[in-house]
Amino acid sequence: MRFEKEREEVRRAGMKLDRYGLIALSGGNVSLRLSSGEILVTPSGLIYEDMVPEDVLVMTLEGKILEGERSPSVDTGALLYIFEKMPHINAVIHTHQPAATAVGLVAEELPCCVTTLANAVKGAVKVCPFSSAASLDMGIQTVENAGEQLAVILKNHGVIALGTSLKEALYSCIYLEEGAKTYIYARSMSSQVVCLTPAQTRQAVEVFKYYGQGKPPMPEGLTQTPGSSHRD
Repeated sequence: MRFEKEREEVRRAGMKLDRYGLIALSGGNVSLRLSSGEILVTPSGLIYEDMVPEDVLVMTLEGKILEGERSPSVDTGALLYIFEKMPHINAVIHTHQPAATAVGLVAEELPCCVTTLANAVKGAVKVCPFSSAASLDMGIQTVENAGEQLAVILKNHGVIALGTSLKEALYSCIYLEEGAKTYIYARSMSSQVVCLTPAQTRQAVEVFKYYGQGKPPMPEGLTQTPGSSHRD
């Protein structure tokens, strides 16, 4: 079986969506563009913890199944459209996460109200017009509304998160849900929510580029105590 490691990574990403409460049962899907050009897509209707790597399909960008006996996600057409129109994107995750979806029922945008939203999603998240499951409109609305951000909210439906890697797309949808919950909590106490300024948002985006255990150059204005490797 080809791409066993990558297919297992896709399966594990789906399990993390369940762990963080972003999907239930077999909801949503995970897809990944490989460096060789093939697209990995989770199958339709299978619970992630019941999957094995062989269940993850290998497809071409044109939709031809190269490996896999399962039926691909019903949203595959929309996923392939995103990969085609956004060549810098290598991972797409679709969820039905409740907090972000709830924001989409009452607002046209989730404002950038916490630093983690800026860190992982790169700013405020637009709410797209309704598009049903299995429709190409899901992909069209994502491409038209994402802008520089790494996620969109699909009205009455869920979320599509994007990334140059599977890790980046996972961070996007997980921190989007955290930001949405915080926004909902704040709105329950007041109609006025203090959000990040554009400058603060840009700073948070820049800082997150240096997040992790590596030792790249620190952003301007930041210093690190000799011998310290702590990062938030």
